[in-house]
Amino acid sequence: PSIPPSLSAGDTSVLAGLYGPAEAKLSKELPDRAALEVLLRPKVGLPGVLERSREQQLRQTCEAVVLGVLHPRTAVTLVLQVLSDAGSLLSCCLNAACMGLLDAGLPLSSLFCGVTCALGPDGTIALDPTARQEQVSPGRGCPTACAPRAPLTPPVPQEARAVLTFAIDSSEKKVLMATTKGSCSVEEMQQCLVTAQRAADTIFQFYRDSLHRRYSKS
Repeated sequence: PSIPPSLSAGDTSVLAGLYGPAEAKLSKELPDRAALEVLLRPKVGLPGVLERSREQQLRQTCEAVVLGVLHPRTAVTLVLQVLSDAGSLLSCCLNAACMGLLDAGLPLSSLFCGVTCALGPDGTIALDPTARQEQVSPGRGCPTACAPRAPLTPPVPQEARAVLTFAIDSSEKKVLMATTKGSCSVEEMQQCLVTAQRAADTIFQFYRDSLHRRYSKS
């Protein structure tokens, strides 16, 4: 296995470990590409329905960029261990997954990142919401200023009308995966997407800086 990188967003932290390409079991072997499996482990307890659903979302996102045709009849397993969850967990898992793939040297067609947006009752868009801010409660809550968790995050309301998470690729800023909780209009979703695409540039630069620091001889 590769040396597991960990990624933190605010107080949310995920550890990523990648195993493979290795020999695949006959039942999982694919003749034309590598079989990719993603395992999401919660901080405590056993994986449940939510973890299984997110595993599928993460696997489909990774499969969109991994050049599995270069390693046919092999298996690649990506394990994501949640260390702490203070909000925006899915986007943190996406970013940890990409860092894990990069760190292991797996061939990719492009990078990807995850960005979570919280849409407030007054239409304000906040990035990297906390667990409390992710609580969707339509018609409740008022805009309340709070300390930003990251340079990308403006003051946000205590509760969101909708929470959206996007997986965005680095080559054309295409959406590889999107999830929505709560209600919003098509126009509001487009505004959230534009905001997420702008934030993606900062995350991709973070990838480059992190790899440069890790492998720099100085």
